[in-house]
Amino acid sequence: MTRAFNWLLPHPFLTLLLAIVWTLLQNEVSAGMVVFGIILGIIIPWSTSVWWPDTPKGFRLGKMFSYSLIVIWDIIVANIEVAWIVLTVPNAKLKPAWIVVPLELREPEAITILAGTITLTPGTVSSDLSDEGHSLLVHVLHTDDPDGVRDEIKTRYERRLKEIFS
Repeated sequence: MTRAFNWLLPHPFLTLLLAIVWTLLQNEVSAGMVVFGIILGIIIPWSTSVWWPDTPKGFRLGKMFSYSLIVIWDIIVANIEVAWIVLTVPNAKLKPAWIVVPLELREPEAITILAGTITLTPGTVSSDLSDEGHSLLVHVLHTDDPDGVRDEIKTRYERRLKEIFS
């Protein structure tokens, strides 16, 4: 039974998430849209399961929720900081930097979330991942302390992602 269930629903959480998102994207909730959302929620993960050979084993949803709150807060604060930099710092005095962030993360999903988090936070962009996946190249709009930015990324985000995916 579980083998047939895993074949039909290789990623049950994704199935549920897709069905909910599809339903919420509609202007009205109707039985037809809910059924269509469930159909999409089954077809999309099933047809893409070939490219998902390994799923994360120890994902902690509660810690992911708190991580999401931290990221949302950081995005709000960074928006204010970047607006302040744009309004008050002349271009000639900007101190952009390229920072190499060594990674302890090994799960592709965790590295993807980290890179996305960095890019979503205004003033920083993840631009490259090393071939072995051991470091991430990040561009920072303005910083006096590139090492401090690297350390903050590692302690604020990577450490929490290690806890989520362990």
